[in-house]
Amino acid sequence: MALTAAGLLALGVISSSSGFIIPVPSPQTCDSVQNGYQCQPQISHYWGQYSPYFSVPSEIIANVPLTCSVTFAQILSRHGARDPTAAKTLKYNQTIAKIHKNVANFTGKYAFLGDYEYTLGADQLTDFGRQQMENSGTKYYQRYADLARKAVPFVRSSGEARVVESAEKWVDGFTQAKTGDRWANNQYPSVNVVISEAAGSNNTLNHDLCTSFEDGPDSNIADAAQKTWVNVFVPAIQKRINGDLVGANLTSTEIIYLMDLCPFNTVASATGAISPFCSLFTQTEWQDYGYYESLNKFYGYGSGNPLGPTQGVGFTNELIARLTKKLVVDNTSTNHTLDDNAATFPLDRALYADFSHDNDMTAIFFAMGLYNSTSALPNTTIETAQQTNGYSAAYTVPFGARAYIEKLQCLGHREELVRVIVNDRVIPLHTCGADILGRCTLSDFVGSLSFARSGGDWASCSA
Repeated sequence: MALTAAGLLALGVISSSSGFIIPVPSPQTCDSVQNGYQCQPQISHYWGQYSPYFSVPSEIIANVPLTCSVTFAQILSRHGARDPTAAKTLKYNQTIAKIHKNVANFTGKYAFLGDYEYTLGADQLTDFGRQQMENSGTKYYQRYADLARKAVPFVRSSGEARVVESAEKWVDGFTQAKTGDRWANNQYPSVNVVISEAAGSNNTLNHDLCTSFEDGPDSNIADAAQKTWVNVFVPAIQKRINGDLVGANLTSTEIIYLMDLCPFNTVASATGAISPFCSLFTQTEWQDYGYYESLNKFYGYGSGNPLGPTQGVGFTNELIARLTKKLVVDNTSTNHTLDDNAATFPLDRALYADFSHDNDMTAIFFAMGLYNSTSALPNTTIETAQQTNGYSAAYTVPFGARAYIEKLQCLGHREELVRVIVNDRVIPLHTCGADILGRCTLSDFVGSLSFARSGGDWASCSA
């Protein structure tokens, strides 16, 4: 059914006949516990890993089936929305300074640029990102309340400050939800383990150990794929913007920086109000941008990189240990000082929460075989990520991303079933013969993880 203008207005957007987005006043907040970020979804859901978490449509209902009860729930989460990295924030600031120096007139949709001051920080969570993580903790509690009323999740975080703070905010959201549940006990979680990201540290939540992956010839595959795609979709944008901003002479790289400033300025707002940078580009151009970011993840940490999925083997083997309540068997990135100690890696919990980064989560998803049906993403023709079996960076690793791995005890099944849900989208476990609800038996699921159980291609890491 086509949306009316009134319907589009309710979503906070009107699309003009030219394809540009005409911003209209946003509601008080664009984010919610259950649905995530839903303002101007026709563009904000195409910002790749810079999209704020949103509930991804699922072909299979993500609710727990009425004939099942959850016996185990692992969340693997990315940190919340942040400022740009230190290197990028410098480049963004330089781009704005160049525009201010070279352009005399700012009119129409560019008018805001005349008075725009670059105030973004570097690397740390924004207030919007902090709220995202509280919302995530609340949603996890609500979803798994039957377990969470009595159980306390075991929480681990990778050591980067924004990841640790994200874990803490998630704990706050979980605790607030539990406090408001009169049927719950008074036991609350905390961050139990923080794993160092210092150079050379074994850390399944942060890649670093695989020398050949970090510094070898395949480390530039993603950059090459993106560069090819930039040559396809950026020239027309570059011509238009340089024509509108006389004197700017922005390079193709600076056009990408200008696009990046849309999501980063949006999540810099406590309410997630859409930035005016976003209206400088059309809906189609945002789809092309989303594909640009998907290429980065697929060829950087997914199956498009020979050693990408291997970076996710360590966590996958930890997951197997938790699912089966058996000791971790792994000789890749696991920290055995932690994993061999029941105090720092217990196997008797029903709830677990781990906090990491987008790149590491991408590697883990591919190590688990979740996107094995995704063929190599082309980068020379106009094609969006939604045409490639639903794989996209925005669908998988947005700010505040979360994957749930569940064990279910269901009527009519002797063995527990496993299901994986990424940002509310059930991922059918085809590698182990998924049923119509996307599930496999525990033994079949573990059996399907032979890539991880064999150590992936870790032997090539020091070759």
